[in-house]
Amino acid sequence: QVQLVESGGGLVQAGGSLSLSCAASGIIFSINPMAWYRQAPGKQREWVATITGIGITNYVDSLKGRFTISRDNAKNTVTLQMNSLKPEDTAVYYCNAPPNRQYWTWGQGTQVIVSS
Repeated sequence: QVQLVESGGGLVQAGGSLSLSCAASGIIFSINPMAWYRQAPGKQREWVATITGIGITNYVDSLKGRFTISRDNAKNTVTLQMNSLKPEDTAVYYCNAPPNRQYWTWGQGTQVIVSS
């Protein structure tokens, strides 16, 4: 059974940084591409970034340069470093398979609140 556990969210002022982590279990992590998503209040969940098993990354255009996705295959974790945060980054952040793959059961996500 695949389990995804996100952590690292919190309250931060605009311009600040946060590092989110996702711990995955129940999969052969190193061969699976991973992705981060977010869901803002009243909006649909949106894709943020993807990283392949060998570290090739892709981002939604609007977040390039501010967010960085990385992974540690030895620890089965994927990280999202978020810099220069804006109030519009406020959302619940989730990790899962990329949009072109079958999703695993969604975790509880981690809440990010950016105050102005």
